[in-house]
Amino acid sequence: MRHLRALCAIADTGSLHRAARLLGTSQPALTTQLRRIEHSLGGLLFSRERTGCRPTPLGQTVLSRARPLLAGMDALVMEVRAAVNGVDGRPRLRIGSTASRAIPGWLRRLRERLPGTETQLHVAVSANALLRLVAAGELDVAFVHQVEGCPLRVPEGLDVRVLVEREPQFISLAVDHPAADADVVDLADLAGDRWMVDPSVDGEWDGLRRVFAAAGLNPPVLHGDYLTAASLVASGEVVTPCQPTSRPRADMAIRPLRGDPLAVRLLLAARAGAYESGVYGVVHSSLDAAYWEAARMSAPYRAWLEGPLALRP
Repeated sequence: MRHLRALCAIADTGSLHRAARLLGTSQPALTTQLRRIEHSLGGLLFSRERTGCRPTPLGQTVLSRARPLLAGMDALVMEVRAAVNGVDGRPRLRIGSTASRAIPGWLRRLRERLPGTETQLHVAVSANALLRLVAAGELDVAFVHQVEGCPLRVPEGLDVRVLVEREPQFISLAVDHPAADADVVDLADLAGDRWMVDPSVDGEWDGLRRVFAAAGLNPPVLHGDYLTAASLVASGEVVTPCQPTSRPRADMAIRPLRGDPLAVRLLLAARAGAYESGVYGVVHSSLDAAYWEAARMSAPYRAWLEGPLALRP
């Protein structure tokens, strides 16, 4: 099963680097594992291209058999865990989410509105991975973002609801950056800066690359996680996209980009038919309230929302 999960991760992310990040291993270790699998099967499963990895015809055949096997095993594990964890009779809600400032308020509201329910949280960088966990029955709901122009791979059997149709992505920069003096930053003012982006976040790098191309820019880009990016932003080494709910710090400014060229769609996914239960209505309304609470706690986003072209909840 470990080999099958590795193959699916490579296919889903299109990259050995991103797949390794998703699986929690190193790229050299994953490369070695792939070579062993290909050797045992007697053929190449992926073609290595400049832009990433693409399944070969043999790879497509293997993947078509691997996915149902993994889904069946995941469902079996899920059923066993549910049987064990449900002995005390307490209802359980398993939530998945990409990083969001709305999570604390969401969990607080669920605790208040669903007393006695055991709430579990799983946070991941990959929206596609979270959707697969919902489809496999390992999560009940997933709150994810979809980068504009980069559709997510939504498995069959999911009911996906839109929470926010278009959330603008702001820019995080050092507080003493010249562009931080303006209320709104022009993308061209950051053309000479180094940017940092996390390529393991589904669609993030592709979306930013398209924005650069449309603006005729080609700035230097570093790849890394956003926890590392925060310290580099504060020191003036890089600028980076950020969620508008991010809050400024003494050493870091958050500004909207003129024209809102970067945006995501915020989605809540559950298995088909789940919304027929009143519990999922509570889950959705609690998340909606928590999101707009987080939005108004961010001064830059609050100012953007109150502007003439504002997004209204």
